[in-house]
Amino acid sequence: QIHLVESGGGSVRAGSSLTLSCTISGLPFDEYYVAWFRENPQRQREGVACLWRDGTTREFGRRFEGRTRVSRDEEKLSLYLQIDRLKPEDSGLFYCAADEDGYLLFPDAEKWSYWGQGTQVTVSP
Repeated sequence: QIHLVESGGGSVRAGSSLTLSCTISGLPFDEYYVAWFRENPQRQREGVACLWRDGTTREFGRRFEGRTRVSRDEEKLSLYLQIDRLKPEDSGLFYCAADEDGYLLFPDAEKWSYWGQGTQVTVSP
């Protein structure tokens, strides 16, 4: 069975940094594309970052490029997202997702096969 479990969310002040983690079990990293998405209160999801299965190619959502890092640790079965210079409009529910063809999908959230339950991030002014 494939499971994705996010952690690391919380309440932070604008301008600070935050690192989220996603523990992924049941799928090999070298066969899946993995990504982070943010969901707003209107339940719209936007792509934050995508890590290709080669472990080195990265894509970023336009709002997050230049202040975001995405990485994985295969030994720990974990995917990480670090966002710097957080803004109040970054607040939302952050999800990790996986798909065998994720490079064709990102930054759209539709059609990704596997999702975690999400972790809430709240950025105050």
